[in-house]
Amino acid sequence: MVDQEAESMMALEVKNGDEALRFCEGTSFGAHRSVAGELVFQTGMVGYPESITDPSYRGQILVITFPLIGNYGVPPREDRDAILEDLPAHFEAAEIHIAGLVVASYAGEDYSHHLASSSLGTWLKEQNVPAICGVDTRALTKRIRDQGSMLGRLLMQNGTEQVPDSSPVGALTPHGTATPAGTPMEQPNLQHVNGRLAINSTKGANGANGYFPQRKMKDVATYEEIDWYNPNTRNLVADVSTPKPKIYSPSASVALSHPSGRPVRVVCVDVGLKYNQLRCLVKRGVEVEVVPWDYDFPKLAGKEYDGLFISNGPGDPAMMADTVRHIAEAMQEARTPIFGICLGHQLLARAAGADTLKMKFGNRGHNIPCTNLLSGKCYITSQNHGYAVDADTLPKEWTELFVNANDHSNEGIRHVSRPYFSVQFHPESAPGPRDTEFLFDVFIQTIMNAIDDPKTMQKPVSFPGGDAAENAAKHPKLNPKKVLVLGSGGLSIGQAGEFDYSGSQAIKALKEEGIYTILINPNIATIQTSKGLADKVYFLPVNADFVRKVIKHERPDAIYVTFGGQTALQVGIQLKDEFESLGVEVLGTSIDTIITTEDRELFARSMESIGAPCAKSKSANNVEEALEAVKTIGYPVIIRAAYALGGLGSGFAENKEQLLDLCHKAFAASPQILIERSMKGWKEIEYEVVRDAHDNCITVCNMENFDPLGIHTGDSVVVAPSQTLSDEDYNMLRSTATKVIRHLGVVGECNIQYALNPDSREYCIIEVNARLSRSSALASKATGYPLAFIAAKLGLNIPLNEIKNTVTKKTVACFEPSLDYVVVKIPRWDLKKFTRVSTLLGSSMKSVGEVMAIGRTFEEAIQKAIRSVDPGNLGFNETEALMSLDIDTELQTPSDQRMFALANAMNNGYSVEKIWQMTRIDKWFLKKLKGLSNFGKQMKELMNDHTVDSVPTKTFRRAKELGYSDRQLALFWDSNEKHVRRVRVDAGILPVVKQIDTVAAEFPAYTNYLYTTYNGVEHDVSFEDRGVMVLGSGVYRIGSSVEFDWCSVRAVRTLRENGYKTVMVNYNPETVSTDYDEADRLYFENITLETILDIYHLERSSGVILSMGGQTPNNISLPLYRANVKIFGTSPEMIDTAENRYKFSRMLDRLGVDQPQWKELTSTEEAKEFCRKVKYPVLVRPSYVLSGAAMNTVYSEHDLGAYLAQAVEVSRDYPVVVTKYIEDAKEIEMDAVARNGIMIGHFVSEHVENAGVHSGDATLILPPQDLDPETVRKIEDATRKIGDALNVTGPYNIQFIAKDNEIKVIECNVRASRSFPFVSKVTGLDLIEMATKAMTGIPLREYPPVTMPPDYVAVKVPQFSFSRLSGADPVLGVEMASTGEVACFGRTKYEAYIKGLISTGFKLPKKNILLSIGSFKDKLEMLPSVEKLHKMGYKLYATAGTADFLEEHGISVQFLEALHDDQQRQEYSLTHALANNLIDLYINLPSSNKFRRPASYMSKGYRTRRMAVDYQTPLVTNVKIAKILIEAISRNYDMNISKVDYMTFAEAPTSSTVVSEPQPQPLSSLSLTDLLKMSPFKGKDILSVKQFTKENLHLLFTVAAEMRLGVERDGCLDILKGRVLCLMFFEPSTRTSSSFDSAMKRLGGECVMINESHSSTRKGESLSDTIRTLDMYGDAIVLRHPDNDSAEVAAKAADHPVINAGNGSREHPTQAFLDLFTIREELGTVNGLTITFTGDLRYGRTVHSLCELLRHYNVTIQLAAPAALAIPSKVRAALQARGQLSVESDRLTPEMVAKSDVLYCTRVQKERFEDPELYEKVKDNLVINSKTLRDAKKNMIVMHPLPRNTELHEEVDDDPRAAYFRQMRYGMFVRMALLALVMAP
Repeated sequence: MVDQEAESMMALEVKNGDEALRFCEGTSFGAHRSVAGELVFQTGMVGYPESITDPSYRGQILVITFPLIGNYGVPPREDRDAILEDLPAHFEAAEIHIAGLVVASYAGEDYSHHLASSSLGTWLKEQNVPAICGVDTRALTKRIRDQGSMLGRLLMQNGTEQVPDSSPVGALTPHGTATPAGTPMEQPNLQHVNGRLAINSTKGANGANGYFPQRKMKDVATYEEIDWYNPNTRNLVADVSTPKPKIYSPSASVALSHPSGRPVRVVCVDVGLKYNQLRCLVKRGVEVEVVPWDYDFPKLAGKEYDGLFISNGPGDPAMMADTVRHIAEAMQEARTPIFGICLGHQLLARAAGADTLKMKFGNRGHNIPCTNLLSGKCYITSQNHGYAVDADTLPKEWTELFVNANDHSNEGIRHVSRPYFSVQFHPESAPGPRDTEFLFDVFIQTIMNAIDDPKTMQKPVSFPGGDAAENAAKHPKLNPKKVLVLGSGGLSIGQAGEFDYSGSQAIKALKEEGIYTILINPNIATIQTSKGLADKVYFLPVNADFVRKVIKHERPDAIYVTFGGQTALQVGIQLKDEFESLGVEVLGTSIDTIITTEDRELFARSMESIGAPCAKSKSANNVEEALEAVKTIGYPVIIRAAYALGGLGSGFAENKEQLLDLCHKAFAASPQILIERSMKGWKEIEYEVVRDAHDNCITVCNMENFDPLGIHTGDSVVVAPSQTLSDEDYNMLRSTATKVIRHLGVVGECNIQYALNPDSREYCIIEVNARLSRSSALASKATGYPLAFIAAKLGLNIPLNEIKNTVTKKTVACFEPSLDYVVVKIPRWDLKKFTRVSTLLGSSMKSVGEVMAIGRTFEEAIQKAIRSVDPGNLGFNETEALMSLDIDTELQTPSDQRMFALANAMNNGYSVEKIWQMTRIDKWFLKKLKGLSNFGKQMKELMNDHTVDSVPTKTFRRAKELGYSDRQLALFWDSNEKHVRRVRVDAGILPVVKQIDTVAAEFPAYTNYLYTTYNGVEHDVSFEDRGVMVLGSGVYRIGSSVEFDWCSVRAVRTLRENGYKTVMVNYNPETVSTDYDEADRLYFENITLETILDIYHLERSSGVILSMGGQTPNNISLPLYRANVKIFGTSPEMIDTAENRYKFSRMLDRLGVDQPQWKELTSTEEAKEFCRKVKYPVLVRPSYVLSGAAMNTVYSEHDLGAYLAQAVEVSRDYPVVVTKYIEDAKEIEMDAVARNGIMIGHFVSEHVENAGVHSGDATLILPPQDLDPETVRKIEDATRKIGDALNVTGPYNIQFIAKDNEIKVIECNVRASRSFPFVSKVTGLDLIEMATKAMTGIPLREYPPVTMPPDYVAVKVPQFSFSRLSGADPVLGVEMASTGEVACFGRTKYEAYIKGLISTGFKLPKKNILLSIGSFKDKLEMLPSVEKLHKMGYKLYATAGTADFLEEHGISVQFLEALHDDQQRQEYSLTHALANNLIDLYINLPSSNKFRRPASYMSKGYRTRRMAVDYQTPLVTNVKIAKILIEAISRNYDMNISKVDYMTFAEAPTSSTVVSEPQPQPLSSLSLTDLLKMSPFKGKDILSVKQFTKENLHLLFTVAAEMRLGVERDGCLDILKGRVLCLMFFEPSTRTSSSFDSAMKRLGGECVMINESHSSTRKGESLSDTIRTLDMYGDAIVLRHPDNDSAEVAAKAADHPVINAGNGSREHPTQAFLDLFTIREELGTVNGLTITFTGDLRYGRTVHSLCELLRHYNVTIQLAAPAALAIPSKVRAALQARGQLSVESDRLTPEMVAKSDVLYCTRVQKERFEDPELYEKVKDNLVINSKTLRDAKKNMIVMHPLPRNTELHEEVDDDPRAAYFRQMRYGMFVRMALLALVMAP
C-alpha cells in the first residue's frame, strides 16, 4: 500500500439493533467523503471493475472478500465498445453504482496490466465513491453471514483529539487501532468511552481533579457523523434505468431479419441493465430497444418486436408494481417469447403470480452451482441478488428450472406451455464464468422459431443437455468390488511426494465407497503403503510386466492409472489393449485421452479441431526431421521429449548447435521429440480442471507463475490464485480449459498450462496433464478442495453435485473454491549436493521439493515461503548470496539463487523497470518486492531514533502484516529474536488464526485447516483441545524426505487412536501430513521458533513431539525447551549431547564404545599434521549436518586445501572436523526405541555398499544376511549403553561400521531416521507407534513378538535422479545424492534386490555390457562376477586397463577407447557406442583417488559416466552393487508373484496392549557409584582451584553430567542420605548459598544454614571457634568470608572437609568449576576457544580462579578492563607465561567481540573505586547490549557470575547466547558432584 501515511483514516460502522458498532478503522483510498448504505459481501476473485459498475449494487456498500484489489488497475474510461459504439468497452454501466467499497488490502499505484490506464483509487475519486482498505473482511463477512444483510456506514476522519494513552486491550486492527478482545464489537468500545471521559474530566494537564493521575496522552482520529440509510426503502431502479427508449443495432454481418424484411427486434426492459446483457443480445444478431423501467411497452412498443427481455437490477421487486403489471399484460397477450435475468426473473415470477422474499444475505459470488432440473446438469454461475423467488408460491402452469445446489433456493423458472423462462443468476457473467451464456442462444433460437412457426408460442422453451433420467442412465454409477491403484514408485525429481498424497486420497475415497483396494507401489517410505489405507499392498515395480502379473493373481474389476504420475500412466498406455481381456475396466480418464495428451502431435491436432490455440510446433523422429521443422518455425525454439516426466530431455535452442545437442539427449529419453515456438517472457498460467462422467465441469484453482515462461513450472515460484489477470483474461482461459477438457473427455482431474502474452490477450496451450500432477497437490492444499479424493469418486461415475464438500459439510463439491488469502509456492533445490551440476533453471525440472505459504497478502505469503525453504532464510531481504555470478547475470539467466538476486538487486538500487527488462517477471510482483526492500531499509533507519522497546506499535504491526519475522526485525534492529518477541507480545501484536474453508466465509465451515496471519482481528476457531503438537518434516530435500512424513503421520494416528487430540504443523503441500483429515487441527505454517511458540501458546498445547520430522524440528528443540515448552520424549539437552561432537565423543569414551579418530580444525597446518598421523584417506565435514552437506573424502594432502575452503563455506559458525576414513568396512544401521533410557524395541539392518557411501544412498538389507552374531551382539550392547546415557525416550538411530568384528559408532540421531518406515513395515512392528506411546506415556508392550517367515528378505534400494541434474557426476560418496527409495521382498537378498532395482526404472541388460574398472583391488574383486557374465553369454566391452586385465585372465572382451579423436574407427569408440544405445549396462568403478580431483578437471571417467546418464544407459558405479547385481542376474529369477511380495492389512487383527512391568534401575547408576569410589577428594578440603589436575576436573565434570541425568530422571538421588552440610556465609549470597542448599537436598542430605547476622560472631566469636562449633554438627562445611585468609583458617580448625565458597577477593573455586562446566556443556569443549574477560578484573575473584583453571586447556584469552580495574599482575604474568594472553585493552572492541567464543563479564563495583569520577567515566565503556553482540559469532556464549548492575543490558537476556541463567543450573550439578566426591560414604 503505497504512501499510506499520507492517506486519511476512515471508520467502518455497522448497525446492530439500535446502536452503532465501530467495526474497525482503516485507510481511505477512494473519495474523501462519508457514506451510508446496505453492507453486502461478494466472494468473487476477479472482476472488480465489472462488479462496482453493476447497477444491481446500487446503494450498497460492497465488501470484496478477496484480499488483492486493484492489482490490474482500471482500463481507460473513454474506450468505446466494438459492438455498442457509444457505450464504454470495459464496464457494466457508465458510472460506478456501489455506494462504497470495503477491502482487506489494496494495491495502490502498483497495478500492472496492458490495458490499465489508472489505479482503482483514482477512478473511485473521479466518481466520488469512498473506499476503505485494511479491514478484516473475513471477520466482516462472517458477521454479515450470521446476522444477515445489515446497514453500514463509512465515516471519514475529520481530525484528531488527545486521550490518555492506555495500552490497548484485545486485538488490534491492521492499522493499529484497537477493537475489544474477542469478536469485534460484541460490546460498545469502552476504551473509546473511557478515553472521552478522561478528556472531559481533566482540568489542566495533570488531571487536577484527582480522577486521573498524570498520564501520557496520545492522538486518536475523530470521524464525521452521518445518518444511517437503507437503500431498499426507495425505488433504486428509477435511479439506474434509462430515461428514454433507445435502439442498439447489430453489425450487418450477423444481423437477423424478419420475413417482412425488418430487423428481428427484442424489447429490453431496463430495470438496471448490465451492458454485457446488451452485448450478448446484439452480438447474436438482434436489434435491441432498451426502454425505461416504467415504460408501458404493451401499449407503446407496437407489434414490431419479437421478444421481451427483462434485465437485472437493484432493490426489492415488490416496489415495482407497474413493471410487473406490464409484464403480466405481455404474458397475457402471448405474442413473443420472454426471458428474464436476476431482478427480471423476480419480476416475471411476480407477474406470474408468485411471491418473492428477502434472503438472509443473498448470493453474490462467481462460483455458485445451479442444477438444471431438466437435464440434471450442474453449472457454475455468477450471482448478485438479495431477493429470491419463493418456489412454493409458483402457480401450477410454472415449474422450477434451476435450483441452487448449495442452499436449494430457486434459481430459475419456466412456463410449462409457453416460451417464457427466467434465471436468477447472470448468464452474461462479467464478472464470472461464462458457462450459461448459451441461454441467450436458447432465447434467440426460440424467437426465430416463433417467427417461423406461431405454434411455438404454445410450447415451452426447449433447452440443450437432454433429459436428466436418460443422462443418468448413460453413465450409471460403477460398483467394482476390487480396484487396483498404481502408485508412482520411488520419489524422483519431477515425481515426488505429491503422488503419495494423491494416491492416499484416492484410496481414502475408494474405502469410503466400500471397495476392496489393492495398491502396487514399491515406495516403502510412504503412508500410502502403510496399514490403514489400502487393503493390500504389493511392493513390486510399477511396470507393465509386474502389473500384468498382479492383475492375473488378484483379478480386480477395475484399475486407476491416474494417481501414480507418469510411471503409472506409462503402464496404462502399454497395457491398453490387454485390459479388456484381463477383465479390468479403466476408471476415470480413458487411456486414449491420455495418449492424446501425451503425444504432442496428436494433442496439437486435437486442439486445432476445436480452435484452441497451441504453440506452433512440429514433431520429429530423428535429427534430420528436427532441422527441417525449425526452418518453418524459426529460432528460438523449445525442444521437448514426448512421454517424459517433468520436462526430461527438454530445453531451449537459440541456434543450430544448441538444437543438435538437445536433440541427441531428447532422443535418448524418447523416440519422438516436439519442436515448438519459444514464448520466453510470456506469463505462465495453470488451471486445475475437474469433470465428471455427466459432463459437469469446473476449474478448482488457477495459478500464476511468478517466473515467466521458460522455467519449468516445477522450478517456478507459483502464486495462487493468479494476481494480475483481469476478469476477461481469467474467464477466457477458464472457458478454454473447460472446452478442452470436455473435448478430450477427461473424467476426474487434470491440469492445463497456458502461455499468455502479457501485452495482449494472445495465448496458447502448452500442455494438458490428464492425470493428477504436482500442481494438483498444490492446488488441493491451496484451496482446501481435495482434488484426488474427488477425482477417485468421479471415476466411479458419481456426479460432482452429489459429492459433499468435505470442508463445509453443507455445500456440494460442484463449485469453484473462493480464496480470501494468497498462496505462494517456492521450490527447494539441493544442487549443492552434486559435483559439477549446472544450477541454471530451464525447461527441465531440478527441484527436489517445494514449500507453500499462506497469508492474507502477497507480501505476507512470500516472506513465509522464503523462510520455509531453508531455516537459514529470514525472508525477503539483502542476503550474503551464495551466487557465483554477478547480479546481472543471475537475473538474466535464472538459477536456484534467483530470489536472493532480486533482493540484492533491489537493495543495491536497481529499479523495478530495470529488473523487469532483465527478468520479464510481471511488474506487479516486482513492485511488491520492491516495497518490502524499501520497508526493510526504513526499519534499519528507525534505529537512529528508537530502540526496540520504543518502536511505534503502528510500525511494528505494519512490519508483521508485511510478513517480517521477529528474527528478521531483530537483524534490522540490532537485537535478538527473543527480545523482539517480548516487545511484540507486550504490545499486544499477536497473530490470528484463520480457516481455509473453500468458500471465503460465505458458509459456516467445520474445517480444521488453519493458518496464522497478522492481517486480521479475530480468530476463526476457539482453543479448547489442548492437543499434542506434532511437528512435520518441512520441505522435502535430499536427506529428509517422505520417510519423515510417514513418521509424523504415524505418530498423529497413534495419538488419535489413543484418544489424544492432535495438532499437526507443516508447510509442505506434497505430503499426507498436510491433508486436513489426518490430525484434529492442521496448521499450514512454518516450523520456526516464532511460529511454533505462537501456535503452542494459542492452542495451550499439552506438549510437542519433535522427533518425527527429521532435522528441521530438531534444530529448534533446544530453544523451544528453553522457552518452557513441554517436549515429549528425549530431553533437548540430551539431543544436543548427541549432536555436539565433543560431548558425544566424551560420552562414548566413558561408555567404552569405540569411534573413528577425529579432530577439530582451526588451521590447515593442524589438519595436515593430524592427517599425517592417522594416514589418508580422511573425511572432512562441518559439524551439525543433515545428509552430509559438503562432506568429502580426501585422499591426499594436495586435496585438503581445496576441501577445507569448500567446507568452511558451508557454515562459518561451525568448525570443521577431520575424521579418519576407514576403508573396506561394513556399515550397519540400528533403529531403536527406548523409554527412560531402556531399549524396548530395535532392529539391525546391513548396508550392501561398504562404509563411505552415505547411508541415505546405501542399499539396505533386513533381516541382515552377512553379519556375524558377535558383531550384532556388540552393536546391541553399544546401542543399549548409548540409549541409557542419553536417557532416550522415543526413537533413535545409530550408524556403526564394522571391520574384523570391531565396531565403531559413526553417528547417532536422537530422532526418527530415514530407515524407520522400512524396518517397521518389513518386520510388521511399527517402531513409531511404539515410540509415540513411550513418549506420551501410553501403555505398551516391550519387544512384542515379531514373526517373519523363514525365506523372507527385504532390500531397500535408492532412487537417483541424475538424469535431471545436467552435469552432476553420478558417483556415490559421503554426500547424499538419492531423491527417494523403494523396497522389494524376495526369498533371497538377490531376488529382493533385483526387483528393487527394476522398481527404480533400471533396465536389465539384454546383450552388451561395458566394463571400466579403476583400481587393481576392484578388478580382482570383480573377476569372478565378470566370469559369470561371460559364461551367461553377454557380449563384454571394456576400456583399456580393464580390457588388458580381463584378457590376461582368459575373458575375451572388445576394447573401446574412452574419448575418441577424429581418426578413430566407430567400432572402437565408447562415445559412439553410448550415443547409439549399443550398451545395455555400463559398470564404471572409479578408482578412489580419481573422482575427487579439483572441480575444474574433467576426467574421462566422469565424461563417460555423464554420457551414460544423458543417454539413459543403466550405470553402476559401486563394486558391491555390481557384484550383487551380477549374482542376481545369474540366478535368473522368474519374478512370479509370491506371498512375500504383498502385505495384507484388511484382515490383520490388532495386537492387544500389555502394560509393561515396573522398570529396574538402569546400569549407569552403578557406574556413578564406581566413579565416586575413585574420588581423590573424599574427606578433603576444597580451598583452591590449584588443588585440581586436569584428570580431577574430568572426573568432576563426568560426575556432574551423571548428576544432571539423575535429576532429570528421578529428581532426587539418595547418595548423601543421612548426611548434613553446614552453610556459613559472612557475605550476602543468593546463588552460591541456594545452589549448595539445593544440591545437598537433591543428593538426599540435609542442610544447616547459618547467617552471619544471626550468629555468635555478633558477640565477638572468632572464625575458628564458629567453624569448630559447626564441625560438631555437620559432615562438611561451606564457607564464604570477606577475609582473604579465611579458607586456610577454617581448614585448620575443622576436622570435616571445608569447601571455600569465596574468600575475599582471592578465590571462588566452585564458581570457577561451574564456569568451566558451563563452557563445556554449551560449546562442547574448552580447547581451541577464545575467552574474553571484561569488567572488574582486579577484584573479580571468579576471574582469577577461572584463569588459574584454564592453564589445563589450550585457549586464547582477551582482557578488556579500564586501567584502574586491570587484572592483577601476578595473574597476568601467569597467562603470559603460558602463551594464552592475546589482547589486552581498556575497552571492549568489536574486533574482540567478533573473535570471542566466550564473553565473560563481571560487575563493575562502585564501592571498589577510590575516585567516583573515574567510576562514572569507565562504567559505560563495558556495557554489553544487543549492539555489542551484533559482531559476535552465532554460537558463542555470554557468561556472568551474577548479580549484575548496568554492565549487562537486560535485552541480552533474550539472546539464545546468554548463558548466565543456565550457568546457575549447571552450578547445581557441579556442586552436587563436588559434594558427592567429598562426602560420599
